[in-house]
Amino acid sequence: MKKAILITIGDEILSGNTIDTNSNFIATELKNIGIQVSEIFTISDEIGKIKSTLQLAFESADVVITTGGLGPTRDDKTKKALAEFFNDEIALDEVTFEHLKKYMAKRGRLEILERNREQAFVPTTSTVFQNHYGTAPCMMMQLGEKLSFSLPGVPYEVKPLLKDQIIPYLKEKFNLNYITSRIVSVVGIPESILADRIESWELALPENLSLSYLPVGTRVKLRLTAIGTDHVFLHKQLEDEIKKLFPIIGEHIIATTEDKIEKILGEILTEKKLTVSTAESCTGGELARLIVSSPGSSTYFMGGVIPYATEKKIEILKVSQNTVDAYTVVSEEVASEMSKGCQKMFGTDISLSTTGVAGPGKGEDGKEVGTVYYTIRIHDQEKTSKLYLPHLERSDFSYFVSQKIIQDLVELLINTQ
Repeated sequence: MKKAILITIGDEILSGNTIDTNSNFIATELKNIGIQVSEIFTISDEIGKIKSTLQLAFESADVVITTGGLGPTRDDKTKKALAEFFNDEIALDEVTFEHLKKYMAKRGRLEILERNREQAFVPTTSTVFQNHYGTAPCMMMQLGEKLSFSLPGVPYEVKPLLKDQIIPYLKEKFNLNYITSRIVSVVGIPESILADRIESWELALPENLSLSYLPVGTRVKLRLTAIGTDHVFLHKQLEDEIKKLFPIIGEHIIATTEDKIEKILGEILTEKKLTVSTAESCTGGELARLIVSSPGSSTYFMGGVIPYATEKKIEILKVSQNTVDAYTVVSEEVASEMSKGCQKMFGTDISLSTTGVAGPGKGEDGKEVGTVYYTIRIHDQEKTSKLYLPHLERSDFSYFVSQKIIQDLVELLINTQ
């Protein structure tokens, strides 16, 4: 199997000011064509560091991909590092310059600024993949049979360069095996017990199949990966092995096609022709965001509200002031009344509500940070649950709670089939 190493260049990544989303995307795309990413480096924008990391990468990888560090001036350090590493020099590439002029003209920039012109300077032995969504091109260079690709750092430039140009090039260049995976989502069973239950099945897997355990909250994703030359056969092989799981842990399996819980929910709601709405306080819209992130969600998600203040819960959702006075706003009773009001407001089959304390301070009613009540209401039946997550930051708290609610809803809908 061909191996790749990714190198992210930029002090902004190291400082934590910018999140590296490129590496995840690139690794996934490479995996899909049978190239395994063995290491990912994040380094500073220094010529010496770039050169030493390239040297290290080429010792074990067939493909090296760098992102970031490509600036619009001739003293760009990544280009200099590439030129020095490959014993090359930097010069104006006329084809790239013409492409750059057309790119700028389409955006009303008829005069090429000098700093933009510098983007057309590349190592003379490089093969250029033109960037149709930015000014920095991708440069490919070769060391024997090994390849390096230097990409810009902007994600919306990286994605089309990789998918439309680099991936097709690599598929043609190398005789690659296919790598394909399926995810089996399992709930209601601890990972250690799950491993014991399916041990015999796992040990009997064909040699070209491998299994990974991926815990996500209270769900365990079993990722089954197949490697081979026949794509159709691999898909059938995965399907056959997954079918063998059902007699063993079928009561715990909630999905075998989709990976993300919100997409699993979307499939179920679409199949059952059910609609859903949300009333969120402590999750601040994260629950609704997850639900609508799936394509086709407009057919089942009718809307949501974020009545953050207590008075808005009373005004918008008709939560009783007496209920708030008797039980406090962060309570099972308020979550229940929020879900009823939400269901009535949007006229949905299902309504979801949250009330809690995301932190960092205690709630107005003295409830501890990390306390949350949520209600899932399906038609005239409802289930209210409590979580206590004092160790989570606000954003992690909202995401975890929202994921848990969607998972609970999926389980309820499956069990009521």
